Amino acid sequence: MSMMIKNMLKHQQRLLVRSSRGATHCPCAIKSRPSLATFHSVPYASAVPKPSSAAEDLDSDLPHSDANAHPSTSSQLTQDKQYLLQLYGRPNVIFTHGEGCYLYDQAGRKFLDMNAGIAVNALGHADRELQSVIADQAGKLIHLSNLYHNEYAGPFAKAIVDSLPDVNGGALGQSSKVFFCNSGTEANEAAIKFARKYARKNLPSNETNTKINVISFTNAFHGRSLGALSATPNIKYQAPFAPLLPGFQHAPLNDIETANKMIDEKTCAVIIEPVQGEGGIHLTDKKFLQFLRKKCDEVGAALIFDEIQCGLGRTGTLFAYENFSVSPDILSIAKPLANGIPIGAVVVSDKVAATISPGDHGTTFGGSPFATRVGLTVFNRIRQPSFLQHVKTVGTYLKEQMTDLASKSPLISEVRGIGLMVGLQLREKVDANVFVELARERGVLVITAGGNTIRLVPPLVMGKKEADEAKRALEEVCNDMESYIASGKDL
Repeated sequence: MSMMIKNMLKHQQRLLVRSSRGATHCPCAIKSRPSLATFHSVPYASAVPKPSSAAEDLDSDLPHSDANAHPSTSSQLTQDKQYLLQLYGRPNVIFTHGEGCYLYDQAGRKFLDMNAGIAVNALGHADRELQSVIADQAGKLIHLSNLYHNEYAGPFAKAIVDSLPDVNGGALGQSSKVFFCNSGTEANEAAIKFARKYARKNLPSNETNTKINVISFTNAFHGRSLGALSATPNIKYQAPFAPLLPGFQHAPLNDIETANKMIDEKTCAVIIEPVQGEGGIHLTDKKFLQFLRKKCDEVGAALIFDEIQCGLGRTGTLFAYENFSVSPDILSIAKPLANGIPIGAVVVSDKVAATISPGDHGTTFGGSPFATRVGLTVFNRIRQPSFLQHVKTVGTYLKEQMTDLASKSPLISEVRGIGLMVGLQLREKVDANVFVELARERGVLVITAGGNTIRLVPPLVMGKKEADEAKRALEEVCNDMESYIASGKDL
C-alpha cells in the first residue's frame, strides 16, 4: 500500500476515534464539504507532503486492507513475480473463488465485484447452470479445430442471427453470417480484414491498394494486437510499438464535419464503439452514427460497430446499436459471450459475407464445441426480455445512486452511462488509482477508464442491494479523499 493511502487511512481512524468519544467529525469531512473553489486550490493529492512520524500499522483497521491479506499472499506474489511477465499493475490480493456478484480471497474476505472481469462475467461467478454445462461438455469434447464440424457452433450462430434487431435501413439481418474466434481483439482484427476485402469488391485488379483507409475515433479502444492497436488512437498504447499499420486515421468523436472530410473513396472501413468503455464511458451521438451509416454507403466503406464491451445486454438491450437505430455492416462481440470462457464473434452482413472466401481467414481454437456450447447457454440467458429489463431497471437505479453521490461530492464532476455501464468522471486533481485502491480496501472492486474516470461494469445479474452497497463504500471513499485533500499537511 502506498504511503499516501496509509496516511489517508490514519486520518480516517482519527475521525472514527473522535466520533467514538462523542466528538463530531472533522468539519471539512462531514459538516461542511469542501467547496469547488477550495477543492481546486488544493494541490494534487499525490503531491501533498506526508507526515513522517505516524505509525505504519493503522491501515489494519480496514478488514480489506493489504495488511489483512492471507499470510501466504505476499510470499506467493513474490514467487509469481519471478516467472510471470510483469505487464499488469495489480493489487496485493489473490482471489480464490466467487459467487454471484462477490469474490473471495485467500483470507476468505468478501469483495463486491463491480467490474465483472472488465464487463465479462455477465452472469456473475459460479453460476449453477454454467457449472453443469461446463462439467458436462468437458467430459465429452473440448476441442476439434475447424477441420471438422461440431454440434454447437451452427446453433449458436443461428441464435445470434435470429436475435439481430430489425433496424430501418440496417445492413445486418437474417442473411448475416457469424465467424467465431477467441477474444475481442481477434474479433476486431477479423472485422478489419473482412472490411478491406469487402471494400475492394468493385475495384479493378490493379487498384487493390487504393481503398485501404480505416477511420476510428478519439478515446477509442479496439484491442492490443497490431491491427486493432492501429485503430486505437492512444499514444500510451501505440508509442512503444510504432510504426503501426498504414492506412489508419483518427477523427474526433461526434464531429460530423471532420468525419465528412476524412471519409472518402479511399476509406474501406469506419470502426466505432456505440458506447466507449475503456475511453471513459462515452455515448456516441445518434445523429453521428446515422451520418456514418449514410457516408459509408456513399463511399462503399464498411461500417464496423465494436460492441466488445458495450454489447450483449450491457446497455439494457441485447445489442448496443439498438439504442441508436443504426445497423452496421460488421459487428464484433466478445467479453460476456461465454461468461469468461474465451470466445469472440464477428457478425457480417450478407453483402460482406459474399466477398469472403474459404481460406481468407481462420483460427485453430475459435468456435470450439466447448466455447460455443457455453456461449449458447449464456447468450440464451442474456437475450431473454426479462433479463434485459432487469439490466435496464438496475442500471437506471445504479446511475441514480451515483448521480446522488456526485451531487454531494466535489470530487465527481459528471456521471455518464447507460444500463449497467456507468462512469464517474473525477475532477482533474483527483487520483483515480487512489480512488480505486480505497474502494477495494472498503470491499468494493472498481476500475479506471480513460479521462480520469471510474468505471462501473458489474455483473448483469446485480441487484439494487449491491448498488446500495457500492454507493455506501464509494461515499466513504469520497469523504476520506475530501478530508485528506482539505486537510493538506495537517493529518
